[in-house]
Amino acid sequence: MKIVISIFADNKKVVRAKETIKEVYLADKRPWVVGFSGGKDSSVVVQLTLQALSELEPEQRRKPVYVISSDTLVETPLIIQQIDTALNRIQTEADRVGLPVKVQKVRPALQDTFWVSLIGKGYPTPRQKFRWCTDRMKIKPANRFILDKVSEHGEVVMVLGVRVDESKSRAESIRSHQIEGSHLMKHSTLPNAYTFAPIKDWSTDDVWEFLLDNAEWEEDNRKLLQLYQDSDGECPLVIDADSKKVSCGNSRFGCWTCTVVNEDKALSGFINNGVEWLKPLLEFRNHLVEIREDRRKRQKQRKDGRRYLTTNLEGIDQTKAVRISDSELDEWLERNRIDLRTVEDLHLIVEVPVEGELFPVEKTLGLGPFTLKTRQELLNQLLATQERICNQYGVEVELISGEEIEEIRRIWQKEKSPSA
Repeated sequence: MKIVISIFADNKKVVRAKETIKEVYLADKRPWVVGFSGGKDSSVVVQLTLQALSELEPEQRRKPVYVISSDTLVETPLIIQQIDTALNRIQTEADRVGLPVKVQKVRPALQDTFWVSLIGKGYPTPRQKFRWCTDRMKIKPANRFILDKVSEHGEVVMVLGVRVDESKSRAESIRSHQIEGSHLMKHSTLPNAYTFAPIKDWSTDDVWEFLLDNAEWEEDNRKLLQLYQDSDGECPLVIDADSKKVSCGNSRFGCWTCTVVNEDKALSGFINNGVEWLKPLLEFRNHLVEIREDRRKRQKQRKDGRRYLTTNLEGIDQTKAVRISDSELDEWLERNRIDLRTVEDLHLIVEVPVEGELFPVEKTLGLGPFTLKTRQELLNQLLATQERICNQYGVEVELISGEEIEEIRRIWQKEKSPSA
């Protein structure tokens, strides 16, 4: 086998990381599951792992290594292209060297996808206090894969690109789960699963130095750097001719539909750097943010039919509002034949007496899922966005699958006819 010697190969951190990888790999028979997001940290971990295992004797490479990547189905198209290319390269390199490595994409179950949840079931767009997307679209699919390997092998080791200097909370998490006298940490939620962080003590500069000095993956890593630079403009490339010091911020890639952040810097960055066909995606994403708190587009009860009261009166025209007491609410709704699942403009203020006090507290009905009418509008707008990208920019992209559309319509039909 031809071995390429990197000019970064004598770096003590790299040598130490590879030796630790080999030590942990050979310590037991527990299979490895390497988390790969396509970002800089997970790229380092995968490349280091391939290099370290290739330095072992063939008879020592017995333990399976699964490289998994979570495809939420709403990743920024440029990023998913990068991930697909990287996964193909990882598998090709592993097969060439004879490593027991298998790449695997994990996806959310059909009922948990972003569009089925939002357009089908009417979930309001995610925000910091109701971040339903991460668990359904990333954590659950990965955990299903891990638990499947636990069931098959008894225990597994998750190999992750987490680092102490990412944040104080990350550093505390790493310290709190560390097993004394071991390179492993306890998994925070999954039994019989452990985590291994071979670059936990690396800085961001260490990460980029390794990537840009890794001759075997130079072209791939340069493209990755370009993605970071294009995504938000906060990734300056500073190279010293002698030390090759590189700094590239803490940019993060994610879903183009993300409404948890105030501004999608990645999408905006790509557009500002010339990828104009992403403009319709940014416009649709911004629309999802705008309609989240629009009372006209939300049901006035929860998914299970329960209603609740809130002191947030924003959006209520108090000059037109009907004022009734809490005890009269049900009778009033029934008398006026108001279906809280479909009503749009409901100027209603409920007066709730406070125990021991004579003055009432003004409240209104809290918001539930998006109305069926709003969800139908969103599906039409999403399909129109997909068609616009194709017709205006000549780019073929699938924003929602046919399978998801079928599931959405099934949910709508059941909602219209609950007894069906």
